Amino acid sequence: MIGPVANAGLKKLELFTKWFKVYDILRHFVPLTMQANSRLESLDVFRGLTVAAMILVNNPGTWEHIYSPLRHAPWNGCTPTDLIFPFFLFIVGVSIHFAYQAKADDGLTKKLFSKIIRRTLIIFSLGIFLSLFPKFDFSAVRIPGVLQRISLVFFFCSVLFLTTTWLTQIRMAAILLVAYYILMTFVPVPGHGPANLEPTTNLGAWLDYLLMEGHLWAQSKTWDPEGLLSTIPALATGIIGMLTGKLLTEIKEPGVRVSWLFFIGAILIFLGLGWGLFFPSTNRCGRVVSFYILQASLCNF
Repeated sequence: MIGPVANAGLKKLELFTKWFKVYDILRHFVPLTMQANSRLESLDVFRGLTVAAMILVNNPGTWEHIYSPLRHAPWNGCTPTDLIFPFFLFIVGVSIHFAYQAKADDGLTKKLFSKIIRRTLIIFSLGIFLSLFPKFDFSAVRIPGVLQRISLVFFFCSVLFLTTTWLTQIRMAAILLVAYYILMTFVPVPGHGPANLEPTTNLGAWLDYLLMEGHLWAQSKTWDPEGLLSTIPALATGIIGMLTGKLLTEIKEPGVRVSWLFFIGAILIFLGLGWGLFFPSTNRCGRVVSFYILQASLCNF
């Protein structure tokens, strides 16, 4: 029989392996160059720090004595750990800009669209595979997940980047956030009454349970942190990443570029905190708009 220490070690190894696969896949989204022969070092550093933080929170040494910043907030509240996954989505958005900026003039060609579809399906399938491994129990496989959400953000943001202007992208991000706010705070939840932001009775949890009962996050079984509705503001995170990529491309002077990043980051912080007065910014699992605005502002900083 395997002792408790060995079981704990296996659990850590499994978590590390899954997240390392996430990093390895994300690495392919980050373009090798910003110009012909120079890397975008700031993106490399940001990605590296995010990966290091990801490994740290998934391997804290012991699960019995974890520093509070290395834990996810149970539901209300926000810790540094809650920011790691949104940071990855932001990185995907920045990378989309640099990967496709040379092809933007040609638009969404049939060949490029097929490549985007292929990559989306591969990433989504890998997410399902990791959910199945090692038992391969299809009756209880988790359908939503980290890679699944990354694949959806990559797909929609790539299509948006190749078919719209940056002004349209700003409008789309705003529309997505407002639409999500309206859905979560004004639409009654069938079987639960008025709109609310509780873990098991909000509209997103109801929809996830309705469509994917038995295939949700194992720790809850009634809702999923990477559910369907909460993917809407995640798309806005990717769009903000694309817009940041454009800023980095258009502004050549490093000092001016950094000033603009700080300026935009400050605006997003005030916007997120202000919106949080009506739509709390500290709900867990990215189910609120102001949380996404706040994490996007931190990405710019």
